[in-house]
Amino acid sequence: MAKFQAAYQLVSVVNRDEWDAALLQLPHPHVLQTWDWGAFKEHWGWQATRWLWIQSGRPVAAAQLLRRRLGRVPLSIIYVPKGPLLDIVDLSLWEAVLSELEAKARRDVLFVKIDPDVPLNADESTTTPDVTAIRDLLQRRGWRLSPEQIQFKNTVLLDLTVGEETLQARMKPKTRYNIRLGARRGVSVRPGGLEDLATFYRLYRITSERDGFVIRPFAYYHDVWSQFITARRAHLLLAELEGEPIAGLLMFVFGQTAWYMYGASDNTHREVMPNHLLQWEAIRLAKQLGCTRYDMWGAPDRLDESDPMWGVYRFKVGFGGQTVYGLGACDFTTFPIGYYLYTVVMPRLLAFMRITARLASDR
Repeated sequence: MAKFQAAYQLVSVVNRDEWDAALLQLPHPHVLQTWDWGAFKEHWGWQATRWLWIQSGRPVAAAQLLRRRLGRVPLSIIYVPKGPLLDIVDLSLWEAVLSELEAKARRDVLFVKIDPDVPLNADESTTTPDVTAIRDLLQRRGWRLSPEQIQFKNTVLLDLTVGEETLQARMKPKTRYNIRLGARRGVSVRPGGLEDLATFYRLYRITSERDGFVIRPFAYYHDVWSQFITARRAHLLLAELEGEPIAGLLMFVFGQTAWYMYGASDNTHREVMPNHLLQWEAIRLAKQLGCTRYDMWGAPDRLDESDPMWGVYRFKVGFGGQTVYGLGACDFTTFPIGYYLYTVVMPRLLAFMRITARLASDR
């Protein structure tokens, strides 16, 4: 255990229970910072290390670092998904955490990406004084807003501290109607198990083809889904019509927050609105599990009807949640030329190659 600055001790944690227990002592611990998430990513090319900042015998900040080598290049990238975790208004603590992350960026690391949950004001164009101070601190220390936002910057949050009647009263009338419609049309919702993951993936693949987003192979999702379901940190729900699965939802839970991480539906029977009833049952389950927040995981960067996510966003806000704008991911590098090549030039080159190959195939 080595001292860091005057006020904090920096501790490396190698025990699952110790790490997750420490996270639960911090404000709004995120599921992507849990031990299980790091262990899952280690199956897919990343190396996880976990650090706590201790003050007066208790954890005040945490960061799970995922590190990945860049092929044959003697450099790595480091990603802190939905972290670091800390009291965001404590600027001295920010200084301590950032200083350590910057030190790691100087050791054969192309860049470090952090992705803390720092909420802006209710209006995306303005910020609170606390967030302005954090932005100024990051900029002064050489951090920049990342061109690659791996997670959603913005989301929709539901307050689960109220009763079910109040939750329904906060919904848009059309959402309440569609929940009742699904039940009237014979849709039922049941919990799913490991034996249902192939079915859920089939629905997820159909959804990706319909909505135009790319998904990974089944093995990847089976790894993470089964690991979190077994640990009782994820819950699968399936909507069925006459015994046939027509939609599904996977909700992750850690601490007092539930996250609507994955949703899927078939191309058939969409007229019975299974996703509305499914979402309502997930919200009810989150309350039963003791959660006080339901994170609907993702909103457009800008609230514009031309955004590809607009339809999904309208569905989410129909449940009465608050749109929360986030600061987003930030990067720190000591190799500016390499960083520019990796984050700007390479994506453009790959996009050009994909377009060229598609044109050649159409000749």
